[in-house]
Amino acid sequence: MTHFSSRFALSILVATLALILTACGNKSSKNAATQVAAQVDSEEITVYQINQSLSRARPTNVTPEAVKAISREVLEKLIDQQLAVNQAKETKLDRSPEVISQLEVARLEILARAYVQKIAGTVTKPTPDELKKYYAEHPQLFAERRVYNIQEIVVPAAAGVVKDLQDFAVSAQPIENAAAWLKSKDIKFGGGSATRAAEQIPLELLTKIHTLKDGQSLLIQSPQNVTLLRVVASKQVPVDEAAALPSIEQFLTNQRANEAVNANIKLLRSNAKIAYLGEFSKDVGMGPEPIAAPPVTAASADEKAQSSLEKGFAGLK
Repeated sequence: MTHFSSRFALSILVATLALILTACGNKSSKNAATQVAAQVDSEEITVYQINQSLSRARPTNVTPEAVKAISREVLEKLIDQQLAVNQAKETKLDRSPEVISQLEVARLEILARAYVQKIAGTVTKPTPDELKKYYAEHPQLFAERRVYNIQEIVVPAAAGVVKDLQDFAVSAQPIENAAAWLKSKDIKFGGGSATRAAEQIPLELLTKIHTLKDGQSLLIQSPQNVTLLRVVASKQVPVDEAAALPSIEQFLTNQRANEAVNANIKLLRSNAKIAYLGEFSKDVGMGPEPIAAPPVTAASADEKAQSSLEKGFAGLK
């Protein structure tokens, strides 16, 4: 299920849960008015709190039959939380400097996140024509999508073997030959192999790999490393337009949201009076640009897998 579908299912779940709890509350006019799900000593736990917890948990593939069980589980956890909060207040933990500091940090993070979400929420959704255009312009991700079996060798740039590795790449020799040559020269290197679908490869790199036939190699340079990459084998696994459009819409929407947020923060920085003090006053203006949230890939992928191949690609992302 895509992230968009998960959010849609969640909205149905929350709405259904609210309706169920409202229906139960109709037995009492007081409960219907307050929507109180439980009372812990003098504190109340509301349906709103349950819905908020569900929203953060983002449950997927939930049927209406499971709503009651999920809401009960959430309620029990909120009761446990309230009991702990009551004891924290009883023992004056809410007055300790450390807790006060942490609460302030959380408050600032929530406020900043709310503002960012507000800016992101103003972006317009891509039109159907824009979605189809993206599909047509990225055949490597969709119509000509491939799953690659790739080998790589990663050598520090300081080793000075770019020309030699380029010769191995042009001659399309097995990567074992390059490894044996590096060993004979006592040059340290890393390497490995992995199977990766097109959407699991950074788009800039995928554009280059897509042009390779099975058995061909490519030399990739970054400031830190030189990577000899070879496509051992690949197979075509295309994604048709109808299946791809929902993911493309989510990707482009996220991309626009990132751009809007970055532009807004840049504007705020230009209008604000920012003074660096103490040790941070050194090298002012040489710091990195504000970091944007990473965009979502246009096609679904398991991005949790780690391999030497991914490490080799890291400098190119």
